[in-house]
Amino acid sequence: MPGRRRAAGKPLVAPETTTWQMWRALALLVVSGLLNYIDRSNISIGATNIQHDLHLSNYQLGVLLSAFFWTYALSQLFYLAGWLVDRFNVCWVLAGGVALWSFATGACGLVGSLGVLFALRLLLGAGESIVYPSYSRILVNCFEERHRGFSNAAIDAGTKTGPAIGALLGGLLIPLVGWRVFFVVLGVAGVAWAILWILWMPKSHRLSAGKREESSFRGILKQPALWWTALGLFCSNYFWYFLITWLPPYLEQARGFTKAKMAVFSALAYLAIAISSVSSGWLSDRWIARGGSPTLVRKTFAGCGLGLSTVLIAVQRIDNANSAMAILLFACVAFGMYTSNTFAISQTLAGSAAAGRWTGIQNGIGNLAGVAAPWFTGYITQRSGTYFLAFLVAATAALISGAAYVFGVGRIAPVKFDR
Repeated sequence: MPGRRRAAGKPLVAPETTTWQMWRALALLVVSGLLNYIDRSNISIGATNIQHDLHLSNYQLGVLLSAFFWTYALSQLFYLAGWLVDRFNVCWVLAGGVALWSFATGACGLVGSLGVLFALRLLLGAGESIVYPSYSRILVNCFEERHRGFSNAAIDAGTKTGPAIGALLGGLLIPLVGWRVFFVVLGVAGVAWAILWILWMPKSHRLSAGKREESSFRGILKQPALWWTALGLFCSNYFWYFLITWLPPYLEQARGFTKAKMAVFSALAYLAIAISSVSSGWLSDRWIARGGSPTLVRKTFAGCGLGLSTVLIAVQRIDNANSAMAILLFACVAFGMYTSNTFAISQTLAGSAAAGRWTGIQNGIGNLAGVAAPWFTGYITQRSGTYFLAFLVAATAALISGAAYVFGVGRIAPVKFDR
């Protein structure tokens, strides 16, 4: 009996993979995003304890904090992560990446020198570099356009919740068991995730190994939309990494918050982005399902979200702490409107064949902001003595990002690559 032809617009899922199995896989991807951001930020949570135990200077600590982003960004910029994801079975590549970074995280708790710890952080960055290219290839092949807003938003919510949970757990556990045990526990959790993923990962034939003739590396680089999305992600990441790295010190130093009060409001800010991201992803999917074009829907959420998030500048200018925190949360909710659609835009543009490589290049450029935002904020606050210019630069970066997505990126539809 001849096989049935897949109807146009149906999910790109192999017959042996049920809808329930796909949503179960998405739940695991959300958890991986959460672990991803806990493990990349745990060094900041235990920074003072590590500095004391290993007798590190502030300069040495700064070098250690930057180690992750070098291999994380360069592995994607130099095509390695995207090539692996598009060339081999993406599910196994993802499992290997998570296992590698989890090993590095756990081993960090067992070392006693700066050199070895630095090398492990480089290994951590290399392992995590395959994550976002893997997400893109899995989602673009297994979820319809009308489901990608929510699925991307759910993963994004995990990454935004990770720093909040990491800060709260680290603040509670490190004083009780020490930073080394904290790192080992996180490493074991990552390995457990990898085992569950191997057992439950989707089995769609589109995720397996095979040559991708539809697009070449040069063909991807020739697409103007790639560079506009990379610019947009770099600028929006500047805003995000500014919040991750400098919001807690700002609340303590400039606002005079206690450590506990700082932790609560920092966690609320990150959670506000996560909740907004999921809500906006769901709303964008409903809009598309009712006939809205991906171009109109994705650009509306990206442009409005990034534009409204520029109210962050008012946080530093308002003396009343309650009013300032209300504006901070509003800016975070606005930013979440954008983050739910970031990678949905790239996945649609790249298509199933090039999603991993496109996302790898874009994410490699975008995460150079992880080096720029912490360094420039420290420099500008040291020179000026205030946080005003730091907030202004972060808000300006969000505005530039919005312009890149709305005016730079053209029609959001699969691009035609040169063979």
